[in-house]
Amino acid sequence: MTSYTEKGPKPDAGKFLHFDHITFWVGNAKQAASYYITRMGFEPFAYKGLETGSREVCRHAVRQNRIIFVLASALNPGNVEMGQHLVTHGDGVKDVAFSVEDLDSIMKMAKERGAKIVKDIWEEEDEGGKVRFAMVQTYGDTTHTFIERGNYNGLFLPGYKPPISGPDALLEKLPKANLDFIDHIVGNQPDLEMESTASWYEKHLMFHRFWSVDDSQIHTQYSALRSIVMTNYEETIKMPINEPAPGKKKSQIQEYVDYYGGAGVQHIALNTKDIINTIRKLRERGMEFLRVPDTYYTTLREKLKSSPVQVTEDMDILQELKILVDYDDNGYLLQIFTKNMQDRPTVFLEVIQRHNHSGFGAGNFKALFEAIELDQDARGNL
Repeated sequence: MTSYTEKGPKPDAGKFLHFDHITFWVGNAKQAASYYITRMGFEPFAYKGLETGSREVCRHAVRQNRIIFVLASALNPGNVEMGQHLVTHGDGVKDVAFSVEDLDSIMKMAKERGAKIVKDIWEEEDEGGKVRFAMVQTYGDTTHTFIERGNYNGLFLPGYKPPISGPDALLEKLPKANLDFIDHIVGNQPDLEMESTASWYEKHLMFHRFWSVDDSQIHTQYSALRSIVMTNYEETIKMPINEPAPGKKKSQIQEYVDYYGGAGVQHIALNTKDIINTIRKLRERGMEFLRVPDTYYTTLREKLKSSPVQVTEDMDILQELKILVDYDDNGYLLQIFTKNMQDRPTVFLEVIQRHNHSGFGAGNFKALFEAIELDQDARGNL
């Protein structure tokens, strides 16, 4: 059953404010950035490479409202760390950065509680001011960077400059997607590692359990999953943690773990105020989304007849666009999932709109799994 957990004790340490940005390690950052610009409606935002004095790694930052993705790739042969990451995982999320208040206090807590420190507090500075950073290890090869911006008023972070190529020529020719902010970021774990990963966030960052489901609720004829959502005290950062559960065939969580080479970020949910308009625009840009059968909407219409919640959007349009609906007695959410963003069946994106509903689409997991299983079967992985 779906369960919700009361907020934990208020930490004595500083605050985790919100998602700052997400860093992907990819084979070709320039081309990957172009993909997110043309398909998902991001805009070129900031650049760090040879022309700015960065001699080892090139970074292209793209932005859409409050969402920032940084695409990073190695510049020189022999970059063992980035090279091995690509061999093992393919293109994927390396780091999820949080904006924080009082970095010293947060790192003191993390150290006292035994977190693995990848890089202790350091500072970077340019004409925009000074920013303080620290980095810890979370699940798999994924890291969290804590960023204390203080009074920094530069473009993005120290060392970044405006994109050297200027505005993308396609921006004025393509419709705006109007994605607003990162709603949540989902991490997949190998079987029986979800609980230890959730406990890591409790112990080292003092996050608390916000929401959970088990395989008695989330299953299809073939596969199942378990999930726990971790969040900070202010509940501004949501980190669902998934693991596969035994089933007749390989679940999409296990497929991810197999192709990613272990635990990692499975998908990033992007919030919008108008999902119908957003998905129409993204489809115009050529984005591909998972498709659910029309029978889903037939069943949904029947169930909603006995619900106190009224979905204000036109159900025919939701069906046309294949947008999913989940609801409880207080509100509902609308969501849809892209196909994988690279050849490996690993990372994908979600678009979500909330109407007084703080869940994560438990009622849609079955439909989502069945849609993914169609693609899994086509890949020969079901």
